[in-house]
Amino acid sequence: MNIEDIGFETINLGHGSGGELTRNLLDKIIFTTFSNPFLDQKHDGSIVKFNGKIAISTDSFVITPIFFKGGDIGSLAVHGTVNDVAMCGAIPKYLSLAFIIEEGLKVSEFIQIVQSIKKAADESGVLIITGDTKVVERGKGDKIFINTTGFGEVHPKANISVHHIKEGDKILVNGYIAQHGMAIMSEREGLQFESNIESDSTNLNFLVKDLLDQFGEKIKLFRDPTRGGLGTVLHEIANDISKGVFLKEEFIPLEKQVAAACEMLGLDPMYVANEGVFLVVIDSSIEAEVLAFMKNHEKGKNAALIGEITNEHPNKVVMQSFIGGKRIVSPLVGEQLPRIC
Repeated sequence: MNIEDIGFETINLGHGSGGELTRNLLDKIIFTTFSNPFLDQKHDGSIVKFNGKIAISTDSFVITPIFFKGGDIGSLAVHGTVNDVAMCGAIPKYLSLAFIIEEGLKVSEFIQIVQSIKKAADESGVLIITGDTKVVERGKGDKIFINTTGFGEVHPKANISVHHIKEGDKILVNGYIAQHGMAIMSEREGLQFESNIESDSTNLNFLVKDLLDQFGEKIKLFRDPTRGGLGTVLHEIANDISKGVFLKEEFIPLEKQVAAACEMLGLDPMYVANEGVFLVVIDSSIEAEVLAFMKNHEKGKNAALIGEITNEHPNKVVMQSFIGGKRIVSPLVGEQLPRIC
């Protein structure tokens, strides 16, 4: 896709008017990139068929900067929504896609984002089937905002609910925490570390499906710790089930450079956002099998068993430190890092 073939280099208010300029934007970039039988109807929506239960999740992405190490706002939008559907125990199939573009965005940047969305969608096994594009005045946005809604069939073996969690159930994560948030923070602050910290943004739906295929109803809960991080999600779970969560700090997977960056900036990695991490609560009888299964999967090679559910200290998350002491992991008040996803 060449700028010369597009015919314009920047997006202006006319591209959101609904007229010829809008049609040019849609035909030359959107419809060309995402062409499929659903979208090619160019209707206000799409009709799709499902058998059984479906899961639906919608999210908006307002990250700054829009390009970062390990991804951009486009791939992030796909991964974020695909993962949210997967956390329901469903297999994502379709996405809606809506852009709010600030006047003055370079067409080359928009094309890069659209192509990134296409690549992420293809890798995740989903189709973009409907959407919307608006353009706002210069200074009324921040280059581009994206909204996506995901749809997927609930896995036949899934029975995901906090109400199934009981004392002794184990808590695992599929990989290193805090990478996304620290990648964004290093971009904003212009920080240089010994190794480049990249966002962990990726699709998790295939690992989730494989886990459900293998272990079914013994998987109690999936949750992705995006904004607010792992500490916030665990605190929400403890409150929802009126039980306690016990963690061991030594088992929480944290890459050394990320840990150093958090320390440098005075941030607790337990509250830093993730985009390629999920936690799973499972029956204790399958902990060894699930951990081994995840470690043998591309998206779970750094998986770890980090804690368990307890009847002690209900509604609280308690962590045993490296030196053996214990501390309460409090809920996050406010937001450590704004505009993170």
